Amino acid sequence: MKTSSLVPVLETERLVLRGHTLADFEDSAAMWADPKVVAHISGVPSTAAESWSRVLRYIGHWQALGYGYWVLESKVDGAFVGEAGVADYHRNSKPSVHGKPEAGWALKTSAQGQGLATEAVSAVLTWADEVLAKEFPMACAIFDPAHAASVRVAEKVGFGNPVMGTFGDQEALFLERSLGRIPRS
Repeated sequence: MKTSSLVPVLETERLVLRGHTLADFEDSAAMWADPKVVAHISGVPSTAAESWSRVLRYIGHWQALGYGYWVLESKVDGAFVGEAGVADYHRNSKPSVHGKPEAGWALKTSAQGQGLATEAVSAVLTWADEVLAKEFPMACAIFDPAHAASVRVAEKVGFGNPVMGTFGDQEALFLERSLGRIPRS
């Protein structure tokens, strides 16, 4: 398995966060093909080609920008449980998120509801507070307003300042979080 030294390995109580490799494609594709996973993200399961592009985009973010997404692995058995990170997707959104790394996460269905998203996103944002705050004062996150579980995760890790707007042609909830500070508990 080819790994990148560009991606720091982060650890939490139950997870190892590491960079994507091409070997992660099957697990990532299976997660993004699950209608339950994408119900509040795109609403449409990803094809294998779309998932392949996503994995390459994750790897490319680190190469081009010095930040990106991590694979979330269980410390118990090394199983793939999801993906989380910060990215710059040049979104077509109102309000604009230009200049704000966008936090995001997705967990496979069997890993949801266990606090793993909060654990992973907390680790990602602790890293961002230390590394990205020098360049970016704020991070953002965009949600389907009906996705209560992800909005709760975002609020737990310090996102606030809710603004309703649009992402493409869909209504979306935008949240922000200062970087370089200790998030509230």
